[in-house]
Amino acid sequence: MAVNSPLPIASELKPVAGVEIGFAEAGIKKPNRKDVLVMKLAPTATVAGVFTLNRFCAAPVQIAKAHLETARTSGKPIAALLVNTGNANAGTGELGLSLANETCVALAAQLGVDAAQILPFSTGVILEPLPAAKVIAGLPQAIAGLKADNWYNAAEAIMTTDTQPKAGSRTVTIGGHAVTMTGISKGAGMIKPNMATMLGYLALDAKVAQPVLDQLVKHAANHSFNCITIDGDTSTNDSFMLIATGAGALEITSVDQPEYAQLRDAVTELSLFLAQAIVRDGEGATKFMSIIVEEGASVEECRKIAYSIGHSPLVKTAFFASDPNLGRILAAIGYAGVDDLDVSKLNLYLDDVWVAKNGGRNPDYKEEDGQRVMQKSEIVVRVKLARGSAAATVYTCDLSHDYVSINADYRS
Repeated sequence: MAVNSPLPIASELKPVAGVEIGFAEAGIKKPNRKDVLVMKLAPTATVAGVFTLNRFCAAPVQIAKAHLETARTSGKPIAALLVNTGNANAGTGELGLSLANETCVALAAQLGVDAAQILPFSTGVILEPLPAAKVIAGLPQAIAGLKADNWYNAAEAIMTTDTQPKAGSRTVTIGGHAVTMTGISKGAGMIKPNMATMLGYLALDAKVAQPVLDQLVKHAANHSFNCITIDGDTSTNDSFMLIATGAGALEITSVDQPEYAQLRDAVTELSLFLAQAIVRDGEGATKFMSIIVEEGASVEECRKIAYSIGHSPLVKTAFFASDPNLGRILAAIGYAGVDDLDVSKLNLYLDDVWVAKNGGRNPDYKEEDGQRVMQKSEIVVRVKLARGSAAATVYTCDLSHDYVSINADYRS
């Protein structure tokens, strides 16, 4: 069960004009589960994305990046996204590229577009060839079921070890125009900043020029999906795609328009909601932690320290056990790589409890106060560095027995 993350309600997920969604049960890994997703886009849509920084990036990541570049030069827009779960098509070499291309060609033929207008995505087990024939066999079912209000099914169709679908919708008024946006995400393990084994898709009905959308997706990712960590492993397949369908009245052609900042903030807020849903559903997670590092000399050093705390197995297991063994947090701060850090000025808090003062145990700190906080399901760890005005936040979860069991049995 995800930590304080209720199931999305299908009827509350709003259709986005310019996007139609269909799914299929293709039996890629297991029978009787949704595992193929098609998102058909209006010809007016613009698409931008960010991808994993893992050098061993999967075949679909390589092809999706290439097809996005082709769309920019050819004048032929991205027509559809094709997603499969159950197989990552990573570590599969030239064969993997060929199989991913086969699925693009097949979907393109059925939609009457070029293969370069299809963006492929895969998630699942690494080092196994994609069963392209199964994906292709599922396409007629997915295309026959295309409809605008299929977002809940879409969220289910991209799950792997997730315990529940992750989705959300917002309607905001910008420049006097209503803008509808809906997004889905997946991920529960192999999650680390610089993207992770996560997929995220967010569509909105505004008209957004390509250069603007390119900047917007990077901003949204840097303030959401790149601020989460579950286990410190960066995946081969992670992708976050932002789709502006052009079906609405709002039009943004420049980042200098006042409407841009409003749209940027709305997209980032929904992206953060989807990213946090991944952490809340971390494999075996029982607690959700916000790691806030303040008073730093730069955002980069604040992030270094926040990630160091959030990645530490010793810190995470202490939180699982509700054990206020808080020296582990200080140790993680110390090895984060901020070489000139003056720890004699550092202060550490758990929620409202002042734990460490000026680099040592706060004389007023009582372990029962730390125990009280550690037993909560949502905890804020706050570090004050006394070095400047920069700050950063990273979201993470604890590490439980179930994490080991889930990953030990992942391929069974």
